[in-house]
Amino acid sequence: MSFGSPVPIGQNITEAVQALRQGKLLGFPTETVYGLGADALNASAVSAVFKAKGRPFDHPLIVHVASADELDNWAIDIPPIARLLAQTFWPGPLTLVLKKHPRVPMVVTGGQETVALRMPNHPLTLRLLDRFGGGIVGPSANRYQRVSPTSAQDVLEELGGQLAYILDGGACTVGIESTIVRCDSEAKLQILRQGAIGPSSLQSIQSSASTLILAKASSGTKTPKVPGSDAVHYAPIKPVFMATYPELQERLLAVMTSNPDQLISVLSFSSKPNAFSAWQALDWQVIPRDHVVYQQQLYARLRAFDSASATQL
Repeated sequence: MSFGSPVPIGQNITEAVQALRQGKLLGFPTETVYGLGADALNASAVSAVFKAKGRPFDHPLIVHVASADELDNWAIDIPPIARLLAQTFWPGPLTLVLKKHPRVPMVVTGGQETVALRMPNHPLTLRLLDRFGGGIVGPSANRYQRVSPTSAQDVLEELGGQLAYILDGGACTVGIESTIVRCDSEAKLQILRQGAIGPSSLQSIQSSASTLILAKASSGTKTPKVPGSDAVHYAPIKPVFMATYPELQERLLAVMTSNPDQLISVLSFSSKPNAFSAWQALDWQVIPRDHVVYQQQLYARLRAFDSASATQL
């Protein structure tokens, strides 16, 4: 689908709600990353989300809701631990996987009997959800398997031609995806995707009757498929290597000796070594060690590298 160019960008909640009610797609901000939004009860609009991203239809989508009070509108057989998690961490970067309500279209859940739910911690999107009066599916607003967007401009560059509106909420404050936790009727919690909320935070609020499973599901238990679980995901287009500082220096010395004109970008906690100070083809950027700042900036830095002229990251 296409809505012409340029795509409207702003903070007009009325225009964003109108797009959703018309079955169109929009970009919207959350504290984690920007989402590709559609009416969660409109199967046709949800299908358009998959097509816009190039995402396989068996990959479930997260439904964003306005409050924990809406859990019963989207899920059934909700265990007490799930309600406790919602009360504790919502709004926030925690997604709960529960048994789906019959009214939830199967296209939303990737054909599964479970649904992923989250209340985002972004004032603009909470206003959007309140005004819309329903759930909004919201996978990251990027092409399938690529780096997630953390600004409205990122969304425009990725999917602008397929959107009716982009709600601009500024840069994302968390910058990485939500943690996904499965809550079953036996009061067991299983982390299906690591994210902004760590295991220790989840364990700190558990009831004495609940169990947190950090690894694979128990024998005989089928683990639901969740977003971001593929072997390749959140990946830059250009080749990327992770290396220790000594390994990096060794690799760079080899390139500088054999092909000094090759353009390379480096993201490091440390400043550029003196040995490479005169190497013009080396784009060396320092990122803070503080984990909050690091996760806020990581995706934006990777996307900037992809847009630059470097051949490798």
